[in-house]
Amino acid sequence: MGDEPYAIILAGGGGTRLWPYSRSLLPKQLLRFGGAGTLLQETARRLMGVAAPERILTVTGRDHRFEVAGQLHALDPGLAPGVLVEPMGRNTLPAVAWAAARIAARDPGAVAGMFPSDHQITHEPAFHEAFVRAVGLARQGMLVTFGIPPDAPETGFGYIRRGEALPGGGGHRVARFVEKPDLDAAREYLATGEYCWNSGMFVFAVGTLLEALARFEPEIAAAAARLAAEEDPEEIYPALPSQSIDYGILERADNVAVVTADGLGWSDLGSWEAVWRQGSKDEAGNLLAGEVFARECGDSLLMSSHRFLAAIGVRDLAVVATDDAVLVCPRDRSQEVKQVVDHLKSRGSALAVLHSTVQRPWGSYTVLEEGPGYKIKRIMVKPGARLSLQMHHHRSEHWVVVAGTARVINGDEEIHLAENESTYIPKARRHRLENPGMIPLQIIEVQSGPYLGEDDIVRFEDGYGRV
Repeated sequence: MGDEPYAIILAGGGGTRLWPYSRSLLPKQLLRFGGAGTLLQETARRLMGVAAPERILTVTGRDHRFEVAGQLHALDPGLAPGVLVEPMGRNTLPAVAWAAARIAARDPGAVAGMFPSDHQITHEPAFHEAFVRAVGLARQGMLVTFGIPPDAPETGFGYIRRGEALPGGGGHRVARFVEKPDLDAAREYLATGEYCWNSGMFVFAVGTLLEALARFEPEIAAAAARLAAEEDPEEIYPALPSQSIDYGILERADNVAVVTADGLGWSDLGSWEAVWRQGSKDEAGNLLAGEVFARECGDSLLMSSHRFLAAIGVRDLAVVATDDAVLVCPRDRSQEVKQVVDHLKSRGSALAVLHSTVQRPWGSYTVLEEGPGYKIKRIMVKPGARLSLQMHHHRSEHWVVVAGTARVINGDEEIHLAENESTYIPKARRHRLENPGMIPLQIIEVQSGPYLGEDDIVRFEDGYGRV
């Protein structure tokens, strides 16, 4: 199959650390942070510099499958067929094992890299150079991790201690993995110069990984073989243990290497403090995003996605405003945002789950109101765009056009609707909405039924790879 490597993107994640911008149904990997695309799209685009689209597999969860497929299809249609959907989260090892077994079935001698979808890397040439060195070590039978040289005594990362240098100068053996340390230990690691941050990026020959998997985690190895043979994940995943690739393999194997990946401009964007550090700031040290007015402010992150935000005389704050929530905290306490999300979840609040306005490849929708048995949305469809041909088992829909022109498939009928015209779609009827015009189409949708979740969609045809 050739010497070109494969890549595995892990696109799970719960959207808790960057609330209120990220939510569980729209986690940070599906959002933009200053790049041309979302973090997922930027990860895939970066990997297309080393692997062809058809050699890139993306593992995601059921809640995110449509958005992930749509974003990848928008970047390159060749990426969408490589999406693997886990019915439930079981940590990183089952996800990587499934993808590696799928690759091995096609190309037993392949080398693959595993990369989180929610990291930011600003210097791609350095990343590609480190990847090439890691591939060379992987072809020698090593399981290779990327280590980031630390520039501060960070307590939020795991550490790797470098051992002896490997022949050829490509990397070092791993002497040991270290859990997230306290501040004193982190300062000591930084002073020795022997430690680097564990980035969570790995490269390996799929055969080497699967051999280690069979040795250390035989239950997951057997499940991966069944998944590679196209058996139903719904039947396999419930019995799988939750295990990370670090604990399951890398900390137990004796053929683990680390490549020091210097100059990547890497960040896991694990907190608003990390976003502030990574972003471009003004002369006063402020990172401003959105419609923001800042006067006599310093070293603050001021971000608004839907409304005007004004700040006067504040320092060292993180202020993040969305259409339905506002976060204000000292920058260095932004790790505590998870407590807010836990509080919202304990109340059953939708603020932990989704935004009132949700972006889609074809446009967006905004939930205006909802209650028992009904939901009201405003839907915007871009000129020339259309939704999938779909149906719902549990709800009916009533559409009223308020701006633009709609082309609607409603069962066997195709109709055109202008402003103030409407149509009714019973449950279980195939339907599609399209904007054939030159201006955005806006409709009001009233849903009625016993279940109104976004996962009650059966897609028969789709232009964004989400079927």
